[in-house]
Amino acid sequence: MVHPCYQAPRVGGRREARRGDPPCPREKGGADTGPSPVDRRKTGSKHHLICDGRGTPLKVITTAANVNDVTQTLALVDGIPPVAGRPGRPRRRPEALLGDKGYDSNPNREELRKRRILPVISRKGAPNIKGMGKLRYVVEQTFALLHHFKRLAVRWERRTELHDAFVSLACSLICWRRLKKARS
Repeated sequence: MVHPCYQAPRVGGRREARRGDPPCPREKGGADTGPSPVDRRKTGSKHHLICDGRGTPLKVITTAANVNDVTQTLALVDGIPPVAGRPGRPRRRPEALLGDKGYDSNPNREELRKRRILPVISRKGAPNIKGMGKLRYVVEQTFALLHHFKRLAVRWERRTELHDAFVSLACSLICWRRLKKARS
C-alpha cells in the first residue's frame, strides 16, 4: 500500500497540502509545533504546567514553542480536576496562584480575582517578589521530573494526542511514586 502523500496531486514538483491529510513520512513537526524562540530554524513545542504546593502535577498543556505563557493561564486553572482530601465537597480551584513574569497580565489577574483566586505573579519590569524563588523551585522540580522521561524532553511524536498520552502517563507515574513513598 502506498502512503497517501505519494498519491496526492503535485504542483510544481511539490506535494499540494490538503486539510486532513496525514503527515508525510519525510515531513517534520505536526500539530502544536511552532517556531522555537531559541533556535529559529527548528520547530518545537512547550509544556505548560500547574501543580500543587508539593509539586504534584495537576494539569499539563502542550502548545507550540512560540505561544505565550499568558494565553494558557486560564486554561490551566480551568483544567484542574477535583482534588479530594478533606471531608465534604472536593476543591476545584486553588486559594492562590503563583507564577513567574511570563504569566503577568492584568486581564488574567482580574479574571483570577473574579474566581476568588489570589494571583501572586511578579510584574514585568519590577523587582522579583521576595522569597518567590523558593516557591518557584517546586514547579521547576516538577518540570525536571516530567522531563526525566526522555520521551517528553524531546518530542518525537507528530500527533499531539500521542504526546499528550505520554505526558498523562508520566504525570500518573509521578503521582504514583509520591503516593508509594508516602505510604512507606
